[in-house]
Amino acid sequence: MSVTDLRRSWQEPPATIVFVGGGPRTVGLLERFAASAPELLGERAVEVHVVDPYPAGGGRIWRREQSRLLWMNSMTSDITIFTDDSVECEGPIAPGPDLATWVVGEGAVILERAGLEPAGPMDFPPRLLQAEYLAWVWERVQRDLPATVTTHLERAVELTSDHRVVLASGKEIQADVVVLALGYLDRLPTASEAAWAAQASALGLTYIPPGYTADVDLSGLRAGEDVIVRGFGQAFIDLMVLLTEGRGGWYDECDGLLSYRPSGDEPILYVGSRRGVPYHAKLGYTVAGTKPVPTRYLTTAALDELGEGVLDFQTQLAPLIEKELTFAHYQQLFSGHPERTRWSWKQFFEVLDRSLPSSPEFVAAVSAAVPSVEDRFVKAEVDRPLDGRFFGDRERFERFLVELIENDLLRRADPQYSADLAVFNALLSVYSVLSQAITAGRLSDEDRVRHVETEWHGFFSFVASGPPPRRLEELLALYRAGIVRFAGPDLSVAIDNGEFVAQSSGVPGEIRARAFVEARLPRPDVLAATDPLLRGLLESGVLAADELFAADGRSLGGGQLKADSQCRAIRADGSVHPALFLLGPSVSGSAGSSGFSRPHFNGPGFRQNDAVARHLLRLLAPTVRKEERHAS
Repeated sequence: MSVTDLRRSWQEPPATIVFVGGGPRTVGLLERFAASAPELLGERAVEVHVVDPYPAGGGRIWRREQSRLLWMNSMTSDITIFTDDSVECEGPIAPGPDLATWVVGEGAVILERAGLEPAGPMDFPPRLLQAEYLAWVWERVQRDLPATVTTHLERAVELTSDHRVVLASGKEIQADVVVLALGYLDRLPTASEAAWAAQASALGLTYIPPGYTADVDLSGLRAGEDVIVRGFGQAFIDLMVLLTEGRGGWYDECDGLLSYRPSGDEPILYVGSRRGVPYHAKLGYTVAGTKPVPTRYLTTAALDELGEGVLDFQTQLAPLIEKELTFAHYQQLFSGHPERTRWSWKQFFEVLDRSLPSSPEFVAAVSAAVPSVEDRFVKAEVDRPLDGRFFGDRERFERFLVELIENDLLRRADPQYSADLAVFNALLSVYSVLSQAITAGRLSDEDRVRHVETEWHGFFSFVASGPPPRRLEELLALYRAGIVRFAGPDLSVAIDNGEFVAQSSGVPGEIRARAFVEARLPRPDVLAATDPLLRGLLESGVLAADELFAADGRSLGGGQLKADSQCRAIRADGSVHPALFLLGPSVSGSAGSSGFSRPHFNGPGFRQNDAVARHLLRLLAPTVRKEERHAS
């Protein structure tokens, strides 16, 4: 009997794959699945189920039902769901429009129907525009899939031992393979947050703990009252928008200066943080030839040379990271703006290559070769611009901070400072290496939580993931209108005499208020996640996530879900689950592969999606096809 006759005489039942989570990660993975299916799937029928209480495509974060005032902090030209020739993957490249191309092409009519203005390639569009793009991509992916697709607008609550996915409605789906592509997870409050909430409630105060701002109830923040806000990143920007324009205020512009017209319903926001300054504005330019490149000093080979086993982040990795960023900055400065340097690049590079950025030899070389302080890169000064400063009064501090923000806006719009763009690109490359080191177990739990997920990610976000420049212009307008005040660095908050009291190490005096907002996302902790599916899988041992402890025995809370290099779930006993896959920010080693990829960037998310999709296809391929490959 021929192989063809064998296929005809014996047909396997359809394979069923269930995706829990219908956001961009699932969409991207299924796009890669469709691309490689003609090569790997053979003739077996496949049924795809996508389970998410929010519509597939955008999922929760990128849903259509959210405020039109909330923007992305990426330009339209920086986002794509589709692979291009830059992507190094085993599967075929299947090009499609990036967001900027889609807006003026297939998306133009869709956006007009939705009442959304078109956005240029250098614009920071509303999140609703991205929601429409993702919905369109999802429709296209469904058409390309060699499978029947069923979506379930509800939550998955259980995965049984015989691989049935149980939904909140009671419906059950028997699955051959399950992919948990969970994004932002709600979590139980920490002991500290629970204590804050209880005490605030008893005193009639308003306390808003960390959370995704678009989902937070802000009705307790009253018009005209002072509100202490701790956090100066994306969560604060969203809060600022919802409490100003979202309450009826508007902006006027005259001679390039923005003015805010209050509605009278706004509270007064006193905002501070650890740094005491807002995140840097997004870069407003591109420079030909500047793009992410492989790391030079922080490489897998360099880490291997440091020895086997667990490495120390502070003494072994941090110096290499700083050197990587320093190299990127000065290489671009010397090549792009040689008129602002006194040495040749060759002479300067020789000193950099043999020393560390903190060494006296290199510090002296910078002093001699780079005359302007504005052209120099010192990571510690970039990270903490107010460190060591003390201001005699709040007015003096606020004047200083206004000038700092104004200068940042000018610099981030000026390609004469393209060394900043080189550092941005280097940050992306460093993240990729750190992700590999985490997955390979080269970092201790304490280093991963404290130094990578907290300190390093905070620095990355501060420098590379800040708001659109317009948002900082609005911040300054709100300051001039008296709606926003600046509270200072190292902001501490306590309750005293029935009020919240905030103090800063760099600014004298205290701020008293009835309301306090923690404007940040909660730290990922899957052991504290409220999702019933995850909790059940962790309790049964099907999933593993260490409870993390510092070297002195202090608990660091829960970490991320454990997965192997192929994204297969690792059970509590250390074994690998062959048919349960984990993807997203709550999974160990996800650094650098979450978020959206930029066109022509060879994004790690594409590479990971492609590898997982091809693995899934091989698992689901017909037995006859597997036997053919084995025989060959």
